[in-house]
Order: sequence, then C-alpha cells, then structure tokens
Amino acid sequence: MSAIVELFGRCAEKQGGGWKKIVAGQQCPFLGKKCYKVRKSDPETSIGSCTVVYGKELEPVIICPTRLIERRQIFTDCLHLLTTHEPGNELHIVSEVGIPGGSVDYFLVSAQAGKVKDFVGIELQTLDTTGTVWPERQRLLKKLGVPRNDDSENSSKSFGVNWKMTAKTILVQMHHKIQTFEHVNKKLVLVTQDRLLEYMTHEFNFGHLKNPAAIGDSMHLHAYKMERQKGKSYKLVLKSRLSTDAEGIATCLGLQAEARVELEEIIRALQAKIGPATLFTLV
Repeated sequence: MSAIVELFGRCAEKQGGGWKKIVAGQQCPFLGKKCYKVRKSDPETSIGSCTVVYGKELEPVIICPTRLIERRQIFTDCLHLLTTHEPGNELHIVSEVGIPGGSVDYFLVSAQAGKVKDFVGIELQTLDTTGTVWPERQRLLKKLGVPRNDDSENSSKSFGVNWKMTAKTILVQMHHKIQTFEHVNKKLVLVTQDRLLEYMTHEFNFGHLKNPAAIGDSMHLHAYKMERQKGKSYKLVLKSRLSTDAEGIATCLGLQAEARVELEEIIRALQAKIGPATLFTLV
C-alpha cells in the first residue's frame, strides 16, 4: 500500500484512470486550478499530495487544508451560524482576509445589495509533516506507470506527522483571532480532521468545551472524518461539533485574552472583496 492515499484529489488506489494526464495537468479539483503546493527546488512542479498514511497507522491523515473544501460542505455546515442572515440575501465565500490577530482563510458572508449583513470566519487546519513526502510520491508514480523527472523513489528519506506543533500552533492562532470575533459578536469556526481534534482533546484542556456545540458561542470546532466509499475513494463527513468562547480557548492554553478590533474594519475588508466571483454556489 502506498503512503500517499490521495494525489491531486484522486484516490491513489485507483489503477488506470488517466494518471499520466492527471499528474501532467497538476490540477487541484477542489480549487479548480493548479495545485499551489510546489517543490522549493522546482517551483514549476506541484507536489499534489493531499492525504497520507504513515508508520503503522492505517487511517488517512489529511496534510493539505484545501482537501477540506470538498463539495464545499464545510461552508454549508456553517450556514446556521449566520444568525442575522435573511431570505433574499446573497451568500459569498471570501478567502484570505486580514484582521488584527492574523489572516482568516475564509469568510462566509451574507450580503444585501452589496452590503455585508452578517459573516462567519472559517479557519482550516490539517496536519503538518516533517521530513519529505516526495520519495513516496515518486514511488507511487512508478507504481502507476507515470514518468518521473528524477530518481527520488530510490531515496531512503521519510516523513512523519507533527501532531504536537500543529495542534499548539492552531490553538495559539485561534486564541488571537477569536477575541476579534467575540468583540464584534460574530462566530469563528475551526475546521479540521477528526483525528487532529482527538489529539488536541487528549493533549490540551478541552473538558470545558460544549459538545454538541451551542449556537450562541463565538468559537466553533467542526471535525470531519475521511469516510471510505464504494470504489475505494474517500468522502469528508462531519463527525462532531464543539464550541466555546475566547475565555475557553485561553483556558485550553492557560492564557489570557488580549486583542480587540472594530466591526467596521472587518466589514470594509469584506465589502472590498465580494462580487460575482465570490458568490457561493454548489457547482
């Protein structure tokens, strides 16, 4: 079994299936454009590794945040948090908006006549790897009969998964950002894989988080499972929802609250970006 479970969004176990064309095209099916994860030594070549298994582990581990936007389900699962959204308003998905405390991956926005009426911040987090996945990728291509531009499949270099640093880093980021959202009475959602949430639950103080989530809380955690489908492919399925507030995230880390920002500043940034290209559609 290959350590690469999904390459360019496709299940690596599927034989045939036009792999030569898929690898040559370097397209991310979730973004609809070229995979942005490229080799430092060769910026023209996309790595394309979405999901892996490692060591004695059998369950897939997502290593690319973009993998989480499959079918845009994560946005649909945040609709209920737009508490002042009204029928007739348009929905927009706006990416990479900077706020005090850092940049937020996505905003789900409810707008009327081009004016922002409500929004939910959505942050994506998957596991970071140590070492290099490239030799495993090249071994997979050899197995699939796809030409390679080097002989890295013969390399003894391996990779691991950095559970501790990934978990701590995202919690610190959430600690900074949630205070901004709570101050303006809006919601922030951390979307991650169930395996990472399980790790955080064991390694940090999560006993005070609400399960199931309470809609009134400012901080929500949505965990998704990689569910095996017929034909060996995988589908993201919402497994659990937790919630807390700024104080609750600080409790997870033993920290105190600190950042503040005005609502108008976020709205200005969002209204500058919404338009026909950001409209939320299921196609």
